[in-house]
Amino acid sequence: MPGEQPQTYETLDERFRTGRCQAGDSRLETLFEGCRWAEGPVYVPAGRYLLWSDIPNDRLLRWDETTGSVGVFRSPAGYPNGNTLDGRGRLITCEQGNRRVTRTEHDGSVTVIAERFRGKRLNSPNDAVVRSDGSVWFSDPEFGIATDYEGHRGESEIGARNVYRVDPGSGEVRVAAEGFQGPNGLVFSPDESKLYVSDSLANHIRVFDVRPDGTLTGGDVFAECRDGNFDNIRFDDEGRLWAAALHGGVHCYDPDGTLLGRVLVPGTVANIRFGGARRNRLFIAADTTLYSLVMSVTGTPALPSVSS
Repeated sequence: MPGEQPQTYETLDERFRTGRCQAGDSRLETLFEGCRWAEGPVYVPAGRYLLWSDIPNDRLLRWDETTGSVGVFRSPAGYPNGNTLDGRGRLITCEQGNRRVTRTEHDGSVTVIAERFRGKRLNSPNDAVVRSDGSVWFSDPEFGIATDYEGHRGESEIGARNVYRVDPGSGEVRVAAEGFQGPNGLVFSPDESKLYVSDSLANHIRVFDVRPDGTLTGGDVFAECRDGNFDNIRFDDEGRLWAAALHGGVHCYDPDGTLLGRVLVPGTVANIRFGGARRNRLFIAADTTLYSLVMSVTGTPALPSVSS
């Protein structure tokens, strides 16, 4: 019908409705258009702004929540992909083109966190997450070295696609988990007892138990994607897992692995992030566009501060 609004939510399980997962905004808000391929949104509470990656254009963009203005935060930026914050509010970026993970200090200088494993260059770091002990974890598929579109075409020196952990004290880079085809999104459970890893090429999400020393066990499949392909993943504060599913929109999973419902998004959803003053604004990077959706669910709290 003329003037009819497109559907935003699709309920697949009654728990999606009873959990009020679909009771927020009735439609997506477009914050910016004009990227080549948008990825890696991260909300910075101290400044009330969002940073995200425009990978093929080799830049990080900045959206100001108070004014709605958009500007370039950094260019060139190493063909950046995933971004996150550490416990001191510093930006952690996966630079696909430079094949490294970096930290932007408060004075604007850039520190390299990881660029080699046992003397060999990383493939193309994709997504990162920081645990409250200060350790940095990142996925390392080969997407950024496959072509010159999102990085620089090259060969894998390591010959594997792993998830790594960077020790907060020594800076040592070690394999945390292996056996992936295309490791992508990472997220810890709210209590940090489990690590969830999406594998875009295997098209499933695996879950690992985290031991006190930071090593992992398990690795069972938590969910398989039958509509789209998994990219990055986030938790809300009631334990539901939200997944960017490329052509499948945004999927919402119960803690038991049941697909409860979807947020329907035009285009291809690469990355999502909860943010805003109440952490109930879902930022969605899809194709050339950055969207937001103010929801009735709330993302997990920001990472606790860690000691120096």
